Amino acid sequence: MALRETANISRTGHFKAIKVAKNKHWSSLLLSATPQNMWTARGFASGRAPPRFPSLPGAETQQQINDALLGHFFPSKAAFSPPPRLRPHNSTPLLTKEEIAHALSKSASSSAPGPDQIPYLTGKQVNAINPLILLLILSPLVSLWYHPALLKVANGVVLDKPGKPWYESPSSFRMIVLLQTVSKIRERIIAARLILVARSRGQIQLNQCGSLPGLSTYNACLTLMNDVKALQRPRLKVFPLLLDIQSGFDNVDKPTLARILREGGIPHYLVSWVASILGERSCTLDFPGAPGTPAPVNIGAPQSSPVSPLLFLIDVAPLYFRIPRGLMLSYVDDFALTATSLSCGGNIRRLQELFRTIQAKAVCLDISFSVLTTELIHWRTPSQRHSQLCLSPIQLDGEILHPRLSLRWLGY
Repeated sequence: MALRETANISRTGHFKAIKVAKNKHWSSLLLSATPQNMWTARGFASGRAPPRFPSLPGAETQQQINDALLGHFFPSKAAFSPPPRLRPHNSTPLLTKEEIAHALSKSASSSAPGPDQIPYLTGKQVNAINPLILLLILSPLVSLWYHPALLKVANGVVLDKPGKPWYESPSSFRMIVLLQTVSKIRERIIAARLILVARSRGQIQLNQCGSLPGLSTYNACLTLMNDVKALQRPRLKVFPLLLDIQSGFDNVDKPTLARILREGGIPHYLVSWVASILGERSCTLDFPGAPGTPAPVNIGAPQSSPVSPLLFLIDVAPLYFRIPRGLMLSYVDDFALTATSLSCGGNIRRLQELFRTIQAKAVCLDISFSVLTTELIHWRTPSQRHSQLCLSPIQLDGEILHPRLSLRWLGY
């Protein structure tokens, strides 16, 4: 009896000590709160909502749910082409230890690993001990311009989108793709090489921002604001039309992209490698009760890949054209067409013409814009704030879009 009482007292003291320690840590966290850890404190205070598991109409088994989600995330487009015959490219620049070190330095150690379960931290520690290990592993893959199917196996973690009214549709869920760590290291190296060549050959437009060194959302918004103010000085009316490419990376087509790269004079080994990475991929969905069976993926550019944003930018670069007394600007898949004229009606007509032009170019690339998410705003100078507000709408593909008094673009 005495031992049980002692055990109960010890257990009570143990939980009280944990509670006191938590309260002390919480108070310390609040007292030392900074802009960097404020959101962490907010997350602790609000807690986490319970996850919503996929429950789809007509899908009774986990395999049927898995197939429905796969059909939503990876709609099939075309069959796989057979892998090419491997042969080394004598003109391929040799891989260097500096390239590997730079790729690892740009990778987050806390990033979740893919099917290989090897985190970036392990790669960094191995490379710090002996830089030759990763160099010997990755060098043959670079010289053969081929990305093995073994490195294109991924896990897709299915998560619910917060704030949805109901969760009985695949569109209420999102997916985070976890790729092989060794593959991402190599992809980051190739991306660094490709961006230098693509810029020198004019494969990336000057007004393309996002996923490029030194060009963030802030740069894109600042460029738009500065150019709008410059266009307003001759007392012109300035209207930007904000467009969004539908499905984003899923629109990247391997034959089209390979043709764009070849016509741009990109080295053959890079063109061959890009064609290789866009095929023979597979993904295994991860959600409660998932069957865990890999499924082939033959659509677009691989999500979460370090090279996919760059491939997408090169793929949509042909959409660009010069706008007299206007501006065309983009951040990855978000485009802004800015038109100027002396009247509201003139601007609306110009924007409709510009939209038809970019839409015709998009059709040739098998790309479409989401009209329902398109936004229009009529910008005014401080001296025009007391004048009559222009409320003229625009008609695009049969949809009537009214201008907004304010809007959010790229988080601003």
